[in-house]
Amino acid sequence: MLLEFDADQRLWQETVRDAVTKQCPATLVREVAEQGVDPTPLWQSYIDQGWTELTDSENAVELAIVLEELGRATDLTPYLATMTQYAPLAGDRFDAAKAGTAVYSGVTANRDATGWVLTGTAHHVLDGDRALNLAVVTDGGVFLVDAAKVSAKRSPVFDPVLHVAEVSFDDVHVDDSDRVHVDTEKARHLAMAGMAVTMVGACQRVLDLALEHVKQRQQFGVAIGSFQAVQHKAVDMHVAIERARALSYFAALTIAADDPRRRLASAMAKAAAGECQAVVFRHGLQLFGAMGFTWENDVQFALKRAKAGELLLGGAAEHRALIAAEYRTTYRGL
Repeated sequence: MLLEFDADQRLWQETVRDAVTKQCPATLVREVAEQGVDPTPLWQSYIDQGWTELTDSENAVELAIVLEELGRATDLTPYLATMTQYAPLAGDRFDAAKAGTAVYSGVTANRDATGWVLTGTAHHVLDGDRALNLAVVTDGGVFLVDAAKVSAKRSPVFDPVLHVAEVSFDDVHVDDSDRVHVDTEKARHLAMAGMAVTMVGACQRVLDLALEHVKQRQQFGVAIGSFQAVQHKAVDMHVAIERARALSYFAALTIAADDPRRRLASAMAKAAAGECQAVVFRHGLQLFGAMGFTWENDVQFALKRAKAGELLLGGAAEHRALIAAEYRTTYRGL
């Protein structure tokens, strides 16, 4: 299992980075946040470029490369939810031209004479307000539901361009044909790895902006980047990002290889990304000083995206507890 990109993957990374830089610049992110500009054309460009076709688990690393670049750019589309939450659950019924998301909890499924009835309310559903299709995980199985059958309301969150919604199922009837048989645990592994690498991209953006600032900001006649205390903070950020990035891509590799270690690898990636964002958030703001707290500073978007990732699909503490429990069970009695 190689831990370095091959030539094709490096070319793919350069291609994606170039496209995202041009199509999702910081000016567009600010226009969406301040003026409510519709990001649908950006989503359509991803479809046109074939990025929504990376659904085979063997392409997990290539998908992770896209997600890191989109995390760095503070992506405005439902790509993350569609590709890492909905697609793994939809399986061969996934439509690459339609946005989707997953509902992991809050909904119950009960049998009736002609099929199933879904009832309940799911909170904090990523892109639940603009997805066209939903994959609903219940004790009765996984059901694919047309979003037109449910009621969705966007929730106000601190990330102004992130869509998180409350989705309500009021006795929604679905047929047996809407029930799919998939490995929900494996699907969740991809969701966690995808969220982790997205956070890595956002943290890298914070570090890039901070380094640019400390090279230009003058104090006592020299750039503040020459001060040892500033350098230490930058190094701490870099080390945390590299650690989280390595674990995120290792998780993607285990998914691509269908390696049983993917369960722990995805949890380790999510835990490392959560710890990384805490370091980057604290040091990033400190390096910018009071400027870091202003609306005019673009660093806020990357900081908020990284912090939101920590709060979705379980935080670092939760996944560290899972890892510890796993190792206690595995090595007990040795």
